[in-house]
Amino acid sequence: MKIAVAIDGPAAAGKSTIAKKVALMRGFTYIDTGAMYRAFTWYCLEKGVDCQDEKACVSLIPEVNIELKPNGIVLCNGVDISKPIRGTDVSSNVSYIASYKDIRLALVKLQRKMAEKDSVIMDGRDIGTYVLPNAEVKIFQVASVETRAKRRYLENQEKGISCTYEQIFEDVQRRDHIDSTRAFSPLKKAEDAVYLDTSDLSIDEVVAIVNGIIDKKLEEIK
Repeated sequence: MKIAVAIDGPAAAGKSTIAKKVALMRGFTYIDTGAMYRAFTWYCLEKGVDCQDEKACVSLIPEVNIELKPNGIVLCNGVDISKPIRGTDVSSNVSYIASYKDIRLALVKLQRKMAEKDSVIMDGRDIGTYVLPNAEVKIFQVASVETRAKRRYLENQEKGISCTYEQIFEDVQRRDHIDSTRAFSPLKKAEDAVYLDTSDLSIDEVVAIVNGIIDKKLEEIK
């Protein structure tokens, strides 16, 4: 049975970690929409474009070709940018890029096309509300700012990305504000989404809960 699972939530809430694990366990296709916006941000920075200049950023749309590979590799115009898109420069600017309507429309078109073929798990900010409004399973995954900043800091340390906890904390707060107040398709919980606070939960506990939600829905629609 082909289904779509939408996991939304604020920055560093662990959405990608959970989505990847559940997708691997169930044989679903994982689509990391955040990586797509990061890739576009990386391209803007590489071109020397101010990410707060909407017109200049939007003008680059025809030049950008983003691909997500099954092994987690992210390509932009054929270049592997999987590591640099996780750096602090991209993290500090990605919310600006994600707030621009024309860029969102271009990437949403690609995301919806990717979701047509197989059962998918897609995570982001507006998957359940805008990208896949008819998704069978919708989850709104959150955690406290402190928890999210600590998780992202440790993740960056493991990947060898230089940053401080204070930088991450401030970035998470700023991104929350931009994501939730942008004019087009802001971060918000879909009315039919399950609210899941992971602040005090382990990765395995969250995976078990998400799998339980999916199993329940599959039983309902049999």
